[in-house]
Amino acid sequence: MSNLKRTPLFEIYKEYGGKTIDFGGWELPVQFSSIKEEHEAVRTRAGLFDVSHMGEITVKGKDSTLYLQKMMTNDISKVQIGGAQYTAMCYPNGGTVDDLLVYKIADDNYLLVVNAGNIEKDFSWLQEHIEGDVEVENISASIGQLAIQGPNAEQILQKLTDKNLEDIKFFKFATNVNIKGVDAFVSRTGYTGEDGFEIYCKAEDTVFLWRELLATGKDEGLLPCGLGARDTLRFEATLPLYGQELSEDISPLEAGIGFAVKVAKDTDFIGKSALKEQKENGLARKIVGIEMIDRGIPRHGYKIFSGDEEIGSITTGTQSPTLKKNIGLGIVDIQFTDIDQMVDVEIRNKRLKAKVISTPFYKRPKK
Repeated sequence: MSNLKRTPLFEIYKEYGGKTIDFGGWELPVQFSSIKEEHEAVRTRAGLFDVSHMGEITVKGKDSTLYLQKMMTNDISKVQIGGAQYTAMCYPNGGTVDDLLVYKIADDNYLLVVNAGNIEKDFSWLQEHIEGDVEVENISASIGQLAIQGPNAEQILQKLTDKNLEDIKFFKFATNVNIKGVDAFVSRTGYTGEDGFEIYCKAEDTVFLWRELLATGKDEGLLPCGLGARDTLRFEATLPLYGQELSEDISPLEAGIGFAVKVAKDTDFIGKSALKEQKENGLARKIVGIEMIDRGIPRHGYKIFSGDEEIGSITTGTQSPTLKKNIGLGIVDIQFTDIDQMVDVEIRNKRLKAKVISTPFYKRPKK
């Protein structure tokens, strides 16, 4: 018997050709057809992902906003009802607890969506720091989550609901959206670099929605997609992955998500003084884009050199399906981060030539 956790969709993966792997303690599909085919579907048409492994935590009570201001690096006071915000939680030393989305449902009611491997850790961290009239609840087990992503995502989902999806702008959401009789929470967010929606529903409604979406989207080229394509898509769009570009040792500033760190906000937040110091004194290292010049694929953990000096390591790397180039993200000492800086990546005991390039590697074309 597997000790791995499973989402409500686990039993039907096989019907769609899903091949599963252990992903942070979850048994999840790495692919259904092929990673390249699924990646291309999302870039050019649409893909559907089971992301029910993600964690959902509610924060309620009259002191919720004040409490979240203390816990989050971004400025929660700027989020309107019906809006979402990308943020991080940090340790006092500036290292990252997690990166997450905060949805503001009402003045004293928020939904946090956290990374699957961090659910228990995040929930404990939040509970440990409760102040005032605040109630924090982990509702992950009762929620299913699907992500429909790609240029055709809106027209496919629109066929299943009377809600005008054009009204849901980027990083906004709507509650009580009726999708073929299912009550859902729909946000215009995603982790692929494409337009699309994340759909939250009761765990028991997930299978029905999955089947309905795939049947409805068939003519528009909608494919079921696994974690493999999710990773290559987010990587090309240079969206960080916790445990690789962000970790307890890598701060949000080093990871390049400084836009989600507001050291100027009036409230103190955990990690503020460490991050403020990093901002004022300059970073000692940061994440950069790397393109291979010699033949070879940079992989997570490979060392990066300048001459004989080890200057960092690859956090994510692959052959980019869209760009057809061998590229990576790496954390390197700050003096080696200029664009076109030549470096070497150690691949199978050989040092191969590469150079620093600008990110994001991919930006979706404007409509």
